[in-house]
Amino acid sequence: MKIQVFDPAMCCSTGVCGPNVDPALARFAADLAWLQSEGVEVERFNLSQQPQAFLASAVVRRTLQSDGVESLPLILRGGEILFRGAYPTRRELAEAVGIEPGARKAVR
Repeated sequence: MKIQVFDPAMCCSTGVCGPNVDPALARFAADLAWLQSEGVEVERFNLSQQPQAFLASAVVRRTLQSDGVESLPLILRGGEILFRGAYPTRRELAEAVGIEPGARKAVR
């Protein structure tokens, strides 16, 4: 299973840098690391650093054309949008990929 995260333009790949780190970004980075430890493949793309990834995904490109950058972040599984416009909680991520938050490994 693979999750793709298309972030808005940020100063670094996770947005967890600089003197004023957004706590929501730090939490989300930890949640993605947790997903990976559960066996979920995670790809993360930053609009300012990897614009080609946004162009390469038809669903991301269409969403940006119709709804603009306000639709970011976009989180996809299998090319389908799971979340848009805000970072989900760990529980929401777990439910979206079929993991119990306290479980050991992802359901595939």
